[in-house]
Amino acid sequence: DEEDASWEKEAERIRGKADDAAKDFLILEKYVNINFMGFHKILKKHDKNIPTHACKQFYINRMHNQAWVRGDYSDVVVRLSAIYSALRNDHAAEENKDASQSFLRSTTKYWVRTEDVSKVKYAILKHLPVFLQKTSTGESDSQLTNSVYFDNDQLELYHGRLDKTPGAIAYRLRWYGAGDPQIVFFERKTHRDTWTGEASVKERFIVDESEVKQVLNDEYPILQKRQEMLSKKGATQSEVDDWEMLVREMVQVVQSKQLVPTMRTQYMRTAFQIPFDATVRISLDTNLCLISERGYDTQGGAKWFRDPNTSLADNEITRFPHAILEVKLELGGANSEPPQWVTDLQNSGMLYEVHKFSKFIHGCATLLPEYVRSVPYWVDDASIRDSILRSGGGRILVKDDSDTGVGPGANEIYNHLLPFGNVKEPHLDAKGRTANTVALIDNGNGVGGENGPSSNNIKNNVETTAEKYYAGADVNDEEILFNRTIQGCCEDTCAGWLFPFCSGYNEEVLAPTSVQKIEPKVFFANERTFLHWLHAGVTLYTIAAGILAFASDTHSVSAHWYAMALLPISLGFCLYALHLFLWRAEKIKTRIPGRWDDSRGPLILGATLAGVLFVNFVLKCREIREYNYMMTHEL
Repeated sequence: DEEDASWEKEAERIRGKADDAAKDFLILEKYVNINFMGFHKILKKHDKNIPTHACKQFYINRMHNQAWVRGDYSDVVVRLSAIYSALRNDHAAEENKDASQSFLRSTTKYWVRTEDVSKVKYAILKHLPVFLQKTSTGESDSQLTNSVYFDNDQLELYHGRLDKTPGAIAYRLRWYGAGDPQIVFFERKTHRDTWTGEASVKERFIVDESEVKQVLNDEYPILQKRQEMLSKKGATQSEVDDWEMLVREMVQVVQSKQLVPTMRTQYMRTAFQIPFDATVRISLDTNLCLISERGYDTQGGAKWFRDPNTSLADNEITRFPHAILEVKLELGGANSEPPQWVTDLQNSGMLYEVHKFSKFIHGCATLLPEYVRSVPYWVDDASIRDSILRSGGGRILVKDDSDTGVGPGANEIYNHLLPFGNVKEPHLDAKGRTANTVALIDNGNGVGGENGPSSNNIKNNVETTAEKYYAGADVNDEEILFNRTIQGCCEDTCAGWLFPFCSGYNEEVLAPTSVQKIEPKVFFANERTFLHWLHAGVTLYTIAAGILAFASDTHSVSAHWYAMALLPISLGFCLYALHLFLWRAEKIKTRIPGRWDDSRGPLILGATLAGVLFVNFVLKCREIREYNYMMTHEL
């Protein structure tokens, strides 16, 4: 016992030292970022006042070569992760191969401001270890990830994924690390509607880079590889059969749909997870670049990604201004609720939930605007507008002087889902808003109003959560580290469509934003609730009508008034059912987050009905008492 107490005391001391070191690091990073931004502003002001002796570009290039700017602080993250993991006594969980267990799986994606990345990493690694990546210089907390997505000239896969069509696939080739790929993962993601009971799946197989051309040209020696897996790799017959079916399907889809390299995503990925424990898995993608893979000769499949040594035009690359955080939860059994620290992180004000965000969809909409028939709703967000304009994707955006600030289609309904507002009502300084923080938003200002979410709507307990995690490390009103000015963007000369579903050059009509799908069972549940309330109202009306009929025959005054009291209550049930049905249908259609139940209506109706029943009970007791009294005196 004494040893345990001594160890706990030492662990608390080490944890305190680690917390202090982490906060000092965050403060130092803020100091570096503020100085970096200060140099930018000073040089910009100099060039503005003395344009004949412009020197900003020269000094900016010099500054980018400084160690305090180029420094890679991943070793700090790795060391802190190792310390917290040792203090938690993390152990790799046993691999669960029982697929029959029932789990509630959910995946949520968030935007994270560039200046909040280190704070988010720190908040996560206190509870989950960093998945270490091997590099030439040692272990790092992140790894360069490249994915080349395939599609055809009609962008069939893009529109299928955007519209969430059942069975829609995403087809990509992925490799890890800098330099040319050595090992390539062929991956296929298939969308399934959850209301059908099926889950979306991701399948993949591995090939050597020299074999990619064979797969794309339907020349891959499947039977030979099958024999090698059975004889040399010790795979079971079932595993080999599943592998062969997957390979044949993926080879066939390239030929049948005439898929070609279309879009490439490149980012640094940091993963957090306890090995073989899928309860909470988190990935953070930073420095996201989206590169068009159109416009070069693929040489019959031999060349399937751009030469990294060739320069890119402005309209061939877009740099996304935020980091992407993805939280995957697998809850079941006793763990039906997410861990408290996950909820605290969601409520910290640093995460901006973006429903069904996709790098592939964003890249195609931004870099291939002349091919798309519809665009995702988040393109109207004010914080990413400049990055889209710099990449020549202005034709998918509304004009600055737009009356609504959003394009036609879904955003006319879902405007409240834009994390930073639209061009007309921007909220670039708003705190992060997720589905978990909606309960903390003041409904008096309206979550789904025309002006969208506002930072003033967040109650004090959201700020308290952030301050609890990052006290002393936050610097208010710090400007975002990337330059928001539009430099070198193309003229917006082809910003529209001739017809709603055909490419054209009419500048008056924009591609509509895609409508978000809602599971049919949600509408059916609303209808069932409506019918249940109607059933209760009709039942009360039937009872009241029967009592009223018998009261006329017996000339009972109390029964008459009792029936007349039940009739308006039954009418109230029916009217309330209609009101609740229409109110909840509007909530479902607009995806307004928050409570979709009414806590007052049922209480008022139930209390009124109970009051009438109680009064009737008292009157009946009085009648019985008077009747007994009368019978006693008559005898």
